[in-house]
Amino acid sequence: MKRLFLVAALVLALAVPAIAAPPSQLNYGCGLGATVFKDGQANDSLLLQLVATFLNGLCGNGTFGITSGTSDCASPSKTASNDRLNEFAYRNLDDLARDIAAGKGETVTTVAVLLNVPVESRPAFYRNLQARFTEIFPSPAVETAHVVDAITTIAAQG
Repeated sequence: MKRLFLVAALVLALAVPAIAAPPSQLNYGCGLGATVFKDGQANDSLLLQLVATFLNGLCGNGTFGITSGTSDCASPSKTASNDRLNEFAYRNLDDLARDIAAGKGETVTTVAVLLNVPVESRPAFYRNLQARFTEIFPSPAVETAHVVDAITTIAAQG
């Protein structure tokens, strides 16, 4: 009986409200727990945060949610296109540098397509790439990952 009382007391102690975070700063991530505890309800209690975290990890639904954009998880917007862009840039780095320097060309058009840049926005995209050439290609020995990161950053800025 004393053990049951001790467990109950421990659970109540953990349920005492902890430092509350705004709903936009969930301490327990996304997944089933985030779906069950909408609007950051679990931020009021350490116990509820632990339950939400457990539910997020249950059966890998948090991982699935991140991949699929479900269960209150934000879907990665550019994962597939970045993979294809990485592959393309790796195979065509010299041509890409030449076309970015010129502000036009087949490789920059392909990059625009891979990044889903609307047709009407492409001339401005090409000008932005050209204007920021030294940022994209800071040295002759630049890594492909740096080039792709710089290009995607410029594309995201519009």
